[in-house]
Amino acid sequence: MSNLFARFIKDESGATAIEYGLIAALISVALITGASQLGNALNNAFVKLGNTVAKPI
Repeated sequence: MSNLFARFIKDESGATAIEYGLIAALISVALITGASQLGNALNNAFVKLGNTVAKPI
């Protein structure tokens, strides 16, 4: 039993998985932020275009 516990303490593969998970989470946050900013910019451009087209002559 102590041999199993000693191997569990020395095992670092779980730490690697956690690190990859954190990296994936940070990349996801960056992508969501970028997509949100792009969406807002596109929305503003289309609203401006729509207002220009809707103006009476």
